[in-house]
Amino acid sequence: MNLQPPIIWKAVLTYDGTGFHGWQVQPNLPTIQGTLSDSLHHITGERVLPQGSGRTDTGVHALGQVASFTLAAPIPAANLLRALNRALPPGIRVLSLEQAPADFHARHSSRHKTYEYRIFRRGQGHGEPDRICSPMLAPWVWDCPWPLHFDSLQAAAAQVVGTHDFTSFAACDPDRTARLESAETDNIRTIFQSGWTEQDGILLYRVTGSGFLHHMVRNLVGAFVDAASGRTAPGSIPAILAARSRSAAGPTAPARGLFLVSVEYPETNDAPQTSD
Repeated sequence: MNLQPPIIWKAVLTYDGTGFHGWQVQPNLPTIQGTLSDSLHHITGERVLPQGSGRTDTGVHALGQVASFTLAAPIPAANLLRALNRALPPGIRVLSLEQAPADFHARHSSRHKTYEYRIFRRGQGHGEPDRICSPMLAPWVWDCPWPLHFDSLQAAAAQVVGTHDFTSFAACDPDRTARLESAETDNIRTIFQSGWTEQDGILLYRVTGSGFLHHMVRNLVGAFVDAASGRTAPGSIPAILAARSRSAAGPTAPARGLFLVSVEYPETNDAPQTSD
């Protein structure tokens, strides 16, 4: 009897995270992972748990999330892609689907990721009236009430480029700390690009790194906004990094402005791998 080996699939997804409780499956709550798993079960009868390149939080969006999963059913890629987009709710779409090598894993095989954070520039300063954020835009931006100095945003963002210990910008997780308290390099990441642009009154922060800690991008944005609104100095980022304490870094930016833009992989999985 000639049995075909299971197929490992690589899917690229985009989703509006507004109505979901993040990526990771949770009992009795709508999640991206759980919804994708249910749709695959509906199509194939197989119960699998897709693995994402990272666990986006409640309310976080994706333009290019990558997921991997294994199916026994030998379905042509085009047919499976079409069936998934019919079965999934409108807030999730599969952009592409392809067979992957046997050792491919959406998270473990990733080389680097790019995130984008979007701020609606409401506060104008200089006595000018505030701009109004349209409800058609509000679910996908931080409607920031303070006037922000763009050059200060840019100066602060530039200081995280390079390899640093980002403990000050990681969400506090007591269980994770207890498990890894002896791992001195656990919170070290490399940032390749970190900078702001502005388009039509929307401030866009784009950051590319080897990996990101829980809430790291949102905490970075919170610190940059503190600098741009005058609550801290733009040059304070190195001292915040050196403190290695979450309390040194200020507030966390809202989830709704954050997008996972893309995930990059080596041409072969022999290349060095990075963590989420």
